[in-house]
Amino acid sequence: MGKIIAFANQKGGVGKTTTCINLSAYICAMGKKCLVVDLDPQGNATSGLGIDKDSEMKTVYDLISGDCSADEVVQHTLLENLDVLPSTVDLAGAEIEMVQMPQREKIIKQILDPLRDSYDFIMIDCPPSLGLITVNALTACDSVIIPMQCEFYPLMGITQLMNTIRLIKYHLNPSIDIEGVVMTMKDKRSNLTSQVSDEIIKFFGKKVFFTYIPRNIRLAEAPSHGEPIMIYEPNSKGAEAYLSLAEEFLDRNKVKYNTISKDTKIKLRGDSNNG
Repeated sequence: MGKIIAFANQKGGVGKTTTCINLSAYICAMGKKCLVVDLDPQGNATSGLGIDKDSEMKTVYDLISGDCSADEVVQHTLLENLDVLPSTVDLAGAEIEMVQMPQREKIIKQILDPLRDSYDFIMIDCPPSLGLITVNALTACDSVIIPMQCEFYPLMGITQLMNTIRLIKYHLNPSIDIEGVVMTMKDKRSNLTSQVSDEIIKFFGKKVFFTYIPRNIRLAEAPSHGEPIMIYEPNSKGAEAYLSLAEEFLDRNKVKYNTISKDTKIKLRGDSNNG
């Protein structure tokens, strides 16, 4: 049965979507099967994985509305073993509609639970808010990964997120746990970065991944090309970091995987000559 993990932080611009899609991509390259669930109306995980948004495409909004099945919505990405439930701006209206629905906090859980047996990991990219869609994601998931930018303001907002997770655990999802905290956009030359990193480690302890994600221009460029960093620039510092993070993540979960390096030829969907 697959594990569902939500990537959550109500502060925008902390590397949440970047971490979700690139960690998923490397996990798939290591032989596991992943589904990325784009719950952000901005649809950045969808476009970042090369899915063209058009008016005919079925999305998470259609699933929430009950207009179609998950099989009709799942899109295959360029990478073998990596699928996505896409999102568009239509999802912004779903939160209002969900308020009137029965068991409104469990709508996403009801959608994802039947998909568990088809994937090793289901990765939910949450919107940068603590509204009803994020509450749904936290109710559906087994654990949460919190990407945190190594700056002052993201650190200030973490208490609110932790309070929300505690409330979800008490009222809706007793099994939810913190999978880990990923420090992103880290600049080792900055004294402030070092101070914030120390505070994050002090607060979360062993939950903090040893691997941190550095500031890297290639990581910033990759989404505009619709490619994860492992395809766009596999020799970049950002790619090396996410490869290391994927290994650490799978080791923590005691999952066996195929070892790869930054020079490994990545198998793309439908390309029998790659591998």
